[in-house]
Amino acid sequence: MKKLRKVLWSVLGLLLLFLFAVFIFVNTLTPSYEGSKEINGLAEKVTVYFDPYGIPHIYANTEEDAYRSLGYVHAQDRLWQMELMRRIAKGELSEVFGKDLVDTDKFMLSLGIDEHTKKTVRQLDINSEMVRLAQAYLDGINQFLEEGPTPIEFYLTGIDKRPFTLEDVYNTVGYMAFTFAQAHKTDPLLTHIKDKLGPEYLKNLPINTNTATEIIKNYDRDKDSVSSQLSGIAYNALEKLPVPLFEGSNSWVLAPEKTKNGKVIFANDPHIGFAQPSVWYEAHLVTPTYEKYGYHLAGVPFPLLGHDRKIAYGLTMFQNDDLDFYYETNNPENPNQYKTESGWQDYKTITKTIRVKDEADIEFTYKVSRHGPVLNGIAKQIEDKTPVAMSWMYTKKETNEVLDGLFGMIKSKNITDFRAALPKIHAPGLNVMYGDAEGNVAWWATAQLYTMPDSVQTKFILDGTLGNAEPIGFIEFKDNPHAINPPWNYIYSANNQPDSVNGKLYPGYYLPENRAKRIVALLDNKEDWTLSDTQKMILDVTSSLNPQIINESLRFVGISNYSPEQLEMLDLLNSWEGDYPLNSVAATFFHRSVYYVLKNSFEDELGPEKFEQFLGTHLMKRHVATGTRFKTGIWWDDVRTKDKIETKEDIVARSLADAYKSLVRDFGPDYTKWTWDRVHTIEFEHPIGQVEALRSFFNVGPFPVEGSREVINNMSFPYDSTGFYRVTSGPSTRRVIDFSDIENSTSILPTGQSGNPLSKHYKDQVEQYVKGEFRKMMMNQQEIESVSKDVLVLEPKK
Repeated sequence: MKKLRKVLWSVLGLLLLFLFAVFIFVNTLTPSYEGSKEINGLAEKVTVYFDPYGIPHIYANTEEDAYRSLGYVHAQDRLWQMELMRRIAKGELSEVFGKDLVDTDKFMLSLGIDEHTKKTVRQLDINSEMVRLAQAYLDGINQFLEEGPTPIEFYLTGIDKRPFTLEDVYNTVGYMAFTFAQAHKTDPLLTHIKDKLGPEYLKNLPINTNTATEIIKNYDRDKDSVSSQLSGIAYNALEKLPVPLFEGSNSWVLAPEKTKNGKVIFANDPHIGFAQPSVWYEAHLVTPTYEKYGYHLAGVPFPLLGHDRKIAYGLTMFQNDDLDFYYETNNPENPNQYKTESGWQDYKTITKTIRVKDEADIEFTYKVSRHGPVLNGIAKQIEDKTPVAMSWMYTKKETNEVLDGLFGMIKSKNITDFRAALPKIHAPGLNVMYGDAEGNVAWWATAQLYTMPDSVQTKFILDGTLGNAEPIGFIEFKDNPHAINPPWNYIYSANNQPDSVNGKLYPGYYLPENRAKRIVALLDNKEDWTLSDTQKMILDVTSSLNPQIINESLRFVGISNYSPEQLEMLDLLNSWEGDYPLNSVAATFFHRSVYYVLKNSFEDELGPEKFEQFLGTHLMKRHVATGTRFKTGIWWDDVRTKDKIETKEDIVARSLADAYKSLVRDFGPDYTKWTWDRVHTIEFEHPIGQVEALRSFFNVGPFPVEGSREVINNMSFPYDSTGFYRVTSGPSTRRVIDFSDIENSTSILPTGQSGNPLSKHYKDQVEQYVKGEFRKMMMNQQEIESVSKDVLVLEPKK
C-alpha cells in the first residue's frame, strides 16, 4: 500500500509539474501591455498607453517612431491575422490548411495581384515619406516576430514565421480590392440564364438600375456552357477563405445646419464578413506634428478609417463594375495563341507552385490573354474548352498608387488636401465619406471608371475576339459621382446606385434601396441631430420596403386554402411594421416565406447548384425588393408541372404554406414561439474554431442578435434550406464622431481589440456590441493617462 501511495504521489507530482509547465508556457504567449521593451531603430523613447479596451495610444516625438511602435503593438495582438491576410494573394493558404484550399489558392494566384505587386514595389521611391513610414511599421512587426512570443496558432498549424515586406502590404490591399467585386458572382450566372434558358428569362430580373429607385445624389457647387461552369469558381473559392470578405456599408455625414450643436456629425459602419479576430485594429498615434485615431487592416500601416481634431473620414463600398469576362478563341493550329481583331496573338504562360500541408507540392500553369488570366484549368469546375479570360481594373494600371492615396488621406489638413489624394485609389471602388471641423461634408466615388460601347452589356461574358467590346475611354476623377456641401445638408451612402456619370448611370452591382430609403427618410425629417440620436439611428432595425413586399404579395392570396392558425399568422404578417426586435414572430415568418418564394420561383429552372449561387448575389437582393411587383412573369411558372402554368398567386400561396410547415416542424405549432432570437444568431468564428474541440476556445458566441439583412443595423445572413439565419456579415465597427465634442466621440468593435485568445481584450467588447452599446474613442491625453492601467515604454535599442 505504501508503495502504491508513493507511485501515486510521484504521478501527481509529475502531473502538477506538467500543468505548471503548461501554465508557464501559455503565459509566455500572452501579449505584453506593460513594462519596457528595447526597439531597433527608435530615435527616442515612445510611451504606449493601453486604455481599458486595449487600444494603444502611442505618444512619440517623430512619425517614424510612432509607426515603428504601431507595427510592434499591432503584431503582438494580430500577428496570426497578418499572416493569413498576406498569404491570400500569394496562394499560400494550402500550406496552412491543407488540400481543401488548393482551388482557392489557384484562383487567387491567377488574379495576378502578386505579379502586380512585384511590379509596383520595384518602382517605389524608397526615400519617399510614405515608404519610410510604411517600412518603419514593418520593422516594428518584424522585431516582434523575432523577439515576441509566437501566437498559439503557429504551433497548432506548424508554420514558420518569416519577415514582413512591402509586398505583403500591397498584396493585402489587393485581396481587399477583389473581395469588393461582384461580377465574378453575377456575370457568369446571367450568361448561363441567357444562353441556357433564353433572353425572356432576363426580362424581370433587375440587371440594370431602375431610375425610380433611391439614388445617391451628386452635387458640386462648381458644377451549360462555360458560363455555367465558370459561375461556381469564385463562389467556391471565396467561400473557403479563412478571413472575412468586404461586403457593404452605411455612412452619413450631417452638416452643421442639421445638428443641434451646429457642428458636423459623422457616422460610418462598414459591413464586412464577421470573423474572429475583428477586421479592424484601433490605434491612436500622437506626435508634435501629427495625430490620427485610425482603424487598421492587419499588416497595412495607414488606416482606412480615421479622424483627428480637424477631419473625419470613412468608407462604404462603391460596388461599381470593374471586372469583365471575355470569351477567347484559340488558334486551332496552335493552342498557345488566341484570336484578336488584328490576328493571332500569343498567350502569356505562367507556372506557379503551391505548397500543400502534409502533401506534395502542386504545380499548375495558366494562360493570360490581353484581357487577363484564362480561368480554364484553374479550377476543376471548368471542363468546357472555350477559354474565358477575366479583366480586372485593379491589375490593369501600370503602377498601384492605392497606398499613396491612403497616405495622402491621413496627412490631409483640410478638404482640399483630402480630395487631392483620392484619384490615386483606382481600385477597389470606394465611396469615401468626409466631414470636418470647418463644417464641410463631402462624398466622392473613388475608382478608375471607364466607358464601354453603348451596345455592350457588361453583365454578360463578352466576345473577346473582335475588339468591339473593349473600354473606349477612361473617365476623369472630377466626373466621378460626388457631392460637396449639398443644399440638403447631408451626404450618405448605403451601397445603392449613385447618381449619373456624364449623363448615364454607371453600371455596377449595387444593393437594393432598402437602407438608402430608410436613411433618407430619417435624415430628411429632423434638423437637430445629436450624437445620441445618431447612435440610435445606426442601430435602427426597421425596413420600410419589407411591409410593401408583403402587401404586394398577400393581396394576391386567397384565404380559402388556409387553416385558422395560418390565417392568424398571415394577419400578424400583414400588420408587421418591418422591424426586427428579438421577440418578433413576423420577421421569422417573413424570411422563411421569402426563401420559399425564391426557391419555388428559381430552383426549377436553375437547378440546386445554380440556385444556391443565385442566393449569394446582389442580383437576388435586388430581386427581392422588386420581383413581387410583377404580377406575371416567366419565373413564376414551375417548369416541372407540365399540365399547368403557375401564376404569382400559386407560387406565393405555395411558399407561405411551405414556410408555415417548416416552422411547425422546427418549433412546434404555437407560432408565438417562432421568435427572431431563435433563428437569428451571430458567432464570431476563428479559422481554427472549425475544429469542434477548439471551438469554445477560439470562437466567440453564438448570441441572438437584433437586426437583419438590408436594414441600417445590417446583420446579414445567407438564405439556405435550414431556415436558420446565422449572421455572416454586418457592422465591422460603429463610429459616431461629433465635432462639437470630438474627445467624446464613440465607437465599438464586434469582439475585441486583440486577436490573441489569451489576451484579456480578445472578446471584452462583444456584450456591448450585441446590445448596441458604444464606448469612447479617447483623445484627451490627461484622461488617457488617468484610465490606462497598462503602460508600455519602448526605448531605443542600445
